[in-house]
Amino acid sequence: MLAETLAPRHWKRQDNLDRAAAYVAARLGEAGARVTEQVYAVEAAGRYRNVIGSFGPEAGERVIVGAHYDGAGPFAAADDNASGVAGLLELARLLGTGRTPATRVDLVAFTLEEPPYYDTEWMGSHVHAAALRREGVAVRAMIALEMIGYFSDAPGSQRLPHLLLRVVYPSTGNFVAVIGRLGEAQLARRVKRAMQDATDLDVYSMNAPAWIPGIDFSDHRSYWAQGYPAAMVTDTAFYRNDRYHTPRDTPDTLDYRRMADVVRGVHRAVLTLAR
Repeated sequence: MLAETLAPRHWKRQDNLDRAAAYVAARLGEAGARVTEQVYAVEAAGRYRNVIGSFGPEAGERVIVGAHYDGAGPFAAADDNASGVAGLLELARLLGTGRTPATRVDLVAFTLEEPPYYDTEWMGSHVHAAALRREGVAVRAMIALEMIGYFSDAPGSQRLPHLLLRVVYPSTGNFVAVIGRLGEAQLARRVKRAMQDATDLDVYSMNAPAWIPGIDFSDHRSYWAQGYPAAMVTDTAFYRNDRYHTPRDTPDTLDYRRMADVVRGVHRAVLTLAR
């Protein structure tokens, strides 16, 4: 939907961003979530919104899963990041049809992850994470869904950010990765194990220092900045998908079967974290 009829979704196209936000809100509501919006003003640009769907108790500690619904440039932005939003909405459906989680789970669709607002106070996830910190909300874990739809079985299709990683990680892009920072290996491994229990898709985890390019290239960085534990679930973006930030990032290039496997795995991880 987002990549087909609501593109482009860059910051200047507030019409499409507002339509995308309305679409996400409607789907979250249909899944049984309590839906709220976090609207904020960006200086000299306008008003933007995060969309939040909540399951479980209204108070207490939270598990957060997020995906940004904006896209870079005048492109369809299918993998980056309509795939993550599709995963978020399917996760909502699964949560809505199963047992109510014992811990509050918030599914958040973020705006303005892409440049020029990436890593600024106007990045949607920054607005959300900073508000949680101001309000004293305890966050058990945050998972960012960042590009979860591109896979390849071709040898050599997976690039890695450092030569030493070749010893541990495959050179074929047919797996999903759970990425965390140093000091939070337990969270990444817990998410990985839960995903492995739920699907046959290969799942690898990596906790690395910030100087490794790409480790913090998504919304989880905003939660790290507020002192919350967070991880990213990803197809590894530009380390695999050459269509990243180009007109060739289109819906027909995605692997929907493996995307479904990713979501089933994340669902299991969320239920595990929310116990």
